[in-house]
Amino acid sequence: MPKKVSRRLEELRKKVEERPYEPQEALQLLKETATAKFSEAAEAHIRLGIDPKYTDQQLRTTVALPKGTGQTVRIAVIAKGEKVNEALAAGADLAGSEELIEEISKGMMDFDTLIATPDVMPQVAKLGRLLGPRGLMPSPKGGTVTFDLAQAIDEFKAGKLEFRADRTGIVHVMFGKASFSAEDLLINLKALQDCIDRNRPSGAKGRYWRSIYVSATMGPSIEIEVSALRDLKLEAEA
Repeated sequence: MPKKVSRRLEELRKKVEERPYEPQEALQLLKETATAKFSEAAEAHIRLGIDPKYTDQQLRTTVALPKGTGQTVRIAVIAKGEKVNEALAAGADLAGSEELIEEISKGMMDFDTLIATPDVMPQVAKLGRLLGPRGLMPSPKGGTVTFDLAQAIDEFKAGKLEFRADRTGIVHVMFGKASFSAEDLLINLKALQDCIDRNRPSGAKGRYWRSIYVSATMGPSIEIEVSALRDLKLEAEA
């Protein structure tokens, strides 16, 4: 059965024309269509010309959003000995060793990002079936397996995000809050686009960017002109 669309969303969809928008215009429209009763996120949904079932066509990396995420990020750290205290001193919300692994194995998920030191990864690997589907499994590529805990905690608290392409080659990323100015959203979206281009998988053939849509959490999808975003030069870059 098709999902019933709320009257609110039906009305908002009428504001969106079926055409690709210039980036700034699209983000302004995203703000106008964020009418839910809570603080909505700004989301990007990017279809890439990749098939992630091949290892050389997978995309998993991190992006530092210059204007932050607008969210309070709860960070948990799994480490040994003195590194546990180091993590707490650096601002981790939770830190521990075997006891934290045990809590997580029983279903405790009170965190948004999990960082681990390399020496505990054999134990953390046992949590793969729990953490993997939620995108929380620490990985060197994602910057979440490291001995430099203070730097990693600082970066993730400041707006660094890990993301990956799903099975169908689509990247879903939150790039700020709908309450941000259109200019700040554009700066974050441009950083995301640059990051995806920089990390193009070696096996990606043909047209890499297929489409990009943005929306507020409860808002309608708005298509952005891909070439307009990629060609855009912001003053900070110029």
